[in-house]
Parts: sequence; C-alpha cells; structure tokens
Amino acid sequence: MTEWFDQDDFWAEFAPVLFGPQKWERVPEGTNQILERLGVSPGASILDLCCGPGRYALEFARRGFQVTGVDRTAAYLDEARRRADAERLEVELVREDMRTFVRPGGFAAAVNLFTSFGYFEDPADDLRVARNLHESLRPGGKLLMELLGREILAAQFRPRDWSWIDRERGIRILEERKLRPGWDWIESTWTLLGGPEPVTGTMSLRLFAGSELAALLRRAGFGLVELFGSLEGTPYDHTAKRLVVVGTKDA
Repeated sequence: MTEWFDQDDFWAEFAPVLFGPQKWERVPEGTNQILERLGVSPGASILDLCCGPGRYALEFARRGFQVTGVDRTAAYLDEARRRADAERLEVELVREDMRTFVRPGGFAAAVNLFTSFGYFEDPADDLRVARNLHESLRPGGKLLMELLGREILAAQFRPRDWSWIDRERGIRILEERKLRPGWDWIESTWTLLGGPEPVTGTMSLRLFAGSELAALLRRAGFGLVELFGSLEGTPYDHTAKRLVVVGTKDA
C-alpha cells in the first residue's frame, strides 16, 4: 500500500491548505529570522529539503543565495520552477526522496521547514535523513529544522477543529486528530468542504520532543545543537510556538 506522503493526489488536493496566500505572505519575515539563526551571507549555498512549491527556496534566491530545493512531488517542483522562471531566479530543483538525497559537503546551510520530518514508521529512516543532511553540509555548516513539537501539541491538543480556507467561496476544512498511545505518533484526517464534493485525506507523523530531536541530530553527527521556541529565537519553554532546532556540523 502506498504511504500517504507518496500519494500525488494528497499533495494536489490539499495544496490550498498547505500553501495558501497567507503562508506565502509570511515568507519574507520568516526568511529574515531563518538567516539570523543560520548566520549565512548572500552567495552562500543553501539546501531546502522538502521545499514544496518553493516558498523559501525562491526567497533565498531573491536574496542572492545559491539554492537547491529538493522535494518528491513533481507538481510542486513544476510550480516552483514556473515562479522562478517568471522572476528570472536561479534555483536548482531536484526531485528525490529525502531518505536518499545527499550531496557531500555541498552546502553552507540547510533547512527543513513546516513539519516536513518524521513521516516514516521506521525511526531508522529519520536518522538516515539527519545523517544525509549532516553529510551534505560543509564543516561549520548549520541545519535549521522547524516543526510542531510534542510539548507544544500537548499544551493545545484538540481532537477536532474547523477552519476556513476561503470564506468567500465557502471552503473550509475539518481536521480530526488521533494520537497513538505514548504520544509518539499523530494521525490527522482532513476533510475539505465547499467544493463539488468533500475531499478527504490522512497524514501521519512522528511526534518529537525537543530533547529527542536534539539527541537524534547528535547521533547523526552534529556537534552543537540548539533548541528555540520560534524562528525568532525565543526559548523552547512553556511559551514556545514551534520547535526550532539548529544543529552545527563540527568545523
């Protein structure tokens, strides 16, 4: 049976939810914060692993970075390429599974954003991705990961929620969540309403505590690993909004 993340229909049907206009609008501010955490200057090479339709990859390119975006979804890469061509931006776009992409010493920095980690039932696959990222960085290079941490989810958990996607067109989404005992895995079923007929899809993810993700990155070879509660660099404590981890490869 095909895993949810390998289903092109899922990524196509829920693109308006994942990459709506508001999320594109927040990219410039988010990029400022990411670059501050990474400490890189224009001209440096950046890997955007799981780049989707290129929200951040394109913004990095606008600011003069050498950018490689990697994703498994051809339609998203086509969209990123279309946008890059329209702006005459140079962005390398690669279609590949995150478990296999590696470019030894190829990048000064790497990002993995928007909870694009923990898709796989086998924890060894997560470690493989982390090791690939470590190997792909140059000595002293930094990786920034941004996702929903277990502690944050526990503080705000709701089994179901309604939200609007497009009020004018009457499109909204129902999200129903189930936790596996032990709080190590979440399954979210999305139902998109307002179109000709309801569209339903399910995604599932491993939930990481901050300490667990930091330990995983250390196992992958990273030396210094720092935790933050937002891209702004706030503490990862009871006020945290997201789990942001910055790992540095030893020089």
